[in-house]
Amino acid sequence: MVGIPGQASIKRSGKVILLCLTFFFITGLLLSGKANATENGASVYPLGVDTVLGGMMPPPKETKLFVFNSFYSANEKDNSAGQSATQEFKVRVFANAVRVSHNWGVPVLGGKLESLFAIPVVYEQLHIAPGKHDKIGISNVDLTPFVVGYNQGNWHWFYRCDFILPGASYAKSDALNIGQHNFALGPVGAFTYLSNKARWEASSKVSYFVNFHGAANYRSGNELIWEYAAMRAISRKVSLGVNGYLYQQVTDDQKKKIAVAGGNRGRDLAIGPAARVSLGKQSGFTVKYVHDTLVENRSRGGTLWFQIGFPLSFGKKE
Repeated sequence: MVGIPGQASIKRSGKVILLCLTFFFITGLLLSGKANATENGASVYPLGVDTVLGGMMPPPKETKLFVFNSFYSANEKDNSAGQSATQEFKVRVFANAVRVSHNWGVPVLGGKLESLFAIPVVYEQLHIAPGKHDKIGISNVDLTPFVVGYNQGNWHWFYRCDFILPGASYAKSDALNIGQHNFALGPVGAFTYLSNKARWEASSKVSYFVNFHGAANYRSGNELIWEYAAMRAISRKVSLGVNGYLYQQVTDDQKKKIAVAGGNRGRDLAIGPAARVSLGKQSGFTVKYVHDTLVENRSRGGTLWFQIGFPLSFGKKE
């Protein structure tokens, strides 16, 4: 989750820090971060979505809307040796996603209960021999009914379990399908540290996704994902820094319950600049870019994000 906390709110309350900010970004917050034409080359999760202020959640009894827009471009798909595996390969992904997050204000395990869902719409173009393919559709939907969030001083953190639904449509004969076509779930933990007046930020989020059998009796391997960001305020409203993620597939892909040759385990270390701007006490936006490095069994390219977030309780007095 991303939001820019207002400085006035930080002074006012040590318990609740308002997030004001973000997520009008790429590939709908979810899984379009990497787009491929097969089940085994991509992730059920939108890699890089929760880098900046990744450990934040809305204040109690607040609802927030986040809109993510992004553009992903790659001209290479690498093999297990980190070398280009195809002579002709280009992929372009335009994504828009909406996330709604609500903090119920209900005490649970010493924290507060939150629920959220995210729906992405994705347009993809794929260039491979013998031609060009394109498609638009709903990608993997994220449903997270139970999030337990905490705030103590400058620290914010949460624990949750994400439930990922299959992409909306699949055709075995098509060279290109939107999203992954299997159910997935997994534990997630994240924290954000904000120094006084939010001059410094350090954020980290770790997710582990277990994939189940999907289309064509194919099962993608389980995924370990670490997202991170480090930011420094350069004015009252603007912060600059770095963000990115490490993606590592930890089990082999399977076809008809048999491991595919070589396992097809994906890997990616992405890094790039980020900027966030406060638009008020509880709203703002983030612009960020990440570039793929150390890639194995995945496409290699870069993603530009624009993310915006704001509260839906417009009539509520802050």
